[in-house]
Amino acid sequence: MTDTIQLTLPNGDVREYATGTTGLDVAASIGKGLAKAAVAIRLDGADEPQSLQLPIDTSAAIEIITRDTPAGLEVLRHSAAHVLADAVKRIRPGAKLWKGPPIDDPRFGFYYDIDLGDEPITNDDLPELEKLMGTIIDEDHPFVLEELPRGDAKQLMENHGEDYKLATIDKIPEGDPITFYKSGDFVDLCKGPHVPSTGKIGNGYAVLSIAGSYFEGDASQKMLTRIYGHAFADKKAMAAHRKNLEEAAKRDHRRVGKDLDLFTTMGDLGAGLVMWHPKGGFVRHKMEEFWRNEHLEGGYDIVYSPHIARSELWQTSGHLDFYKEGMFTGLDVDGDEYLLKPMNCPFHILMYKTKRRSYRELPFRWAELGTVYRYESAGTLHGLMRVRGFTQDDAHLFIREDQMAEEIERCVGFVLHILRSFDFHEFEVMLSTRPDKFVGDPAQWDKAEATLEASLQKLELDYSVDEGGGAFYGPKIDVKIKDSLGRYWQCSTVQLDFTQPERFDMTYIDSDGGRKRPVMIHRALLGSLERFFGILVEHYGGAFPVWLAPVQGVILAVGERHAETVEALAKSLRERGFRVESDVSAEKIGHKIRTHLWQEKVPLVGVVGDQEVEAGTVTVRHRKDGDLGAMSAAALGDLLDQMSSERR
Repeated sequence: MTDTIQLTLPNGDVREYATGTTGLDVAASIGKGLAKAAVAIRLDGADEPQSLQLPIDTSAAIEIITRDTPAGLEVLRHSAAHVLADAVKRIRPGAKLWKGPPIDDPRFGFYYDIDLGDEPITNDDLPELEKLMGTIIDEDHPFVLEELPRGDAKQLMENHGEDYKLATIDKIPEGDPITFYKSGDFVDLCKGPHVPSTGKIGNGYAVLSIAGSYFEGDASQKMLTRIYGHAFADKKAMAAHRKNLEEAAKRDHRRVGKDLDLFTTMGDLGAGLVMWHPKGGFVRHKMEEFWRNEHLEGGYDIVYSPHIARSELWQTSGHLDFYKEGMFTGLDVDGDEYLLKPMNCPFHILMYKTKRRSYRELPFRWAELGTVYRYESAGTLHGLMRVRGFTQDDAHLFIREDQMAEEIERCVGFVLHILRSFDFHEFEVMLSTRPDKFVGDPAQWDKAEATLEASLQKLELDYSVDEGGGAFYGPKIDVKIKDSLGRYWQCSTVQLDFTQPERFDMTYIDSDGGRKRPVMIHRALLGSLERFFGILVEHYGGAFPVWLAPVQGVILAVGERHAETVEALAKSLRERGFRVESDVSAEKIGHKIRTHLWQEKVPLVGVVGDQEVEAGTVTVRHRKDGDLGAMSAAALGDLLDQMSSERR
């Protein structure tokens, strides 16, 4: 080992340091501000960051990761999870720890799953835990890494009574390092990375809520307590997040769905299964109507497929090898095993194979609003966001290789058009590449990944790469949408697949008379109608725009003498195809306005009193834009028509 190493900075500068220099030393040599903001380093573009406090023994390209970046926040939150576990152990010494990762969730930044035995923690204990976290942070204990042999590691966890950590050690492959991080008297099995010390976490943290979680996610195992928290670069960011959480609680689709009578789930009679009530059903109808019309105009054909099929179909597709734990199995039909479909693609492939195909016919663009069923553990079910039965807005394109680039670009453009139509305008785009478990030819995977990346570059879209994040049969482009609260949601995906055509022996007759394999594009725009509807409810806070609203307007009578005029006006608007109701109740006009505009979230109300009757007008108020003044019935109809056509 040489006495010095060469470290290349992101700007290309090369600096010489003593071997064993830490990342923190490097940051300090560049500037005090950088050293203060730094939480980790990345060497030679590695997937996993490295703790700042560890020595650097070889020359490398170095990136200083700061606390306000996504990678820095992940390190910060991981360290905060350890501090939370330390706080729990101080008030519940008998607690047994399982795991505490940082997570990508709009609400939370990390959690820790803990077996609390006979000493449960409730929401009333969370302020004490948060205060105790502050004490541990103020104590500024260094995070110290230690690697132990398997026998010593197990003995250490036995001494601490950490049964779940022992189970985790047993799953670490022979030869892999077994590492711990110690901070003060607290020690945890962990590969890191962590900030240099607990004090580096700062003051932007919070303990937020508790939930239940099964060990290993298995409902047959013991139920543990999951404690959620968050951490940000500073207190101001945490305060802004708390404010967002309060607003998110008001907009929670489960709460709004109940208040507006949009949907319910079946509970004990069918966990994770959704029932759409008339108003929610109407919004869904408008979503589907728009979806179908856009697809037909966009050159797609609409298809429908069954809900079940024999297990052989799923064996051929590969789902039984790669996705069986997520499927509902064991349905006996005439002595054969049938399975509920988790995806629509095998059926579309079977449709393709019903006749001989020519290169002149391609591409086929087949779209389906297909209801699928996937097993999700009870602890993960969440309103409309995580369900067991949902309708996927699916499409599969069967194309020639020379059509790949054009069709991928067309699909991504279509994705963005549809999402913008629902008032989403900020996106995160990700290219997900070949996972460790995959099927097919690596060379074809490389070709597919290169095609997707070239399309993103041609469309001039900013994107990141998720190494190993592709489906088992092909790489994909994923699109996340940013909602009105600044949260990102994964919705759309475009996947390029050479594998399924091979597995199903799909062919077409090429121009030379020979048989060739088509390429397949799997594409979803909204993802799941249920989940997207839940996102829309929270994005709009239940206040749907005119084109989606189940009730577009209510005409209000100031007094009983105005009732006849109000009823006639509402009827005339309904005859024009608008969803307009009337309110001729004896309630005061101010109460009516508040009820319909703010409680029921109707986009428009029209008021009719003496003045309006005499002038033959209606005074209109918009929920968002306020008073729109007096207008004729025809003008109000034209306004509704314009707002509907403009999807606002």
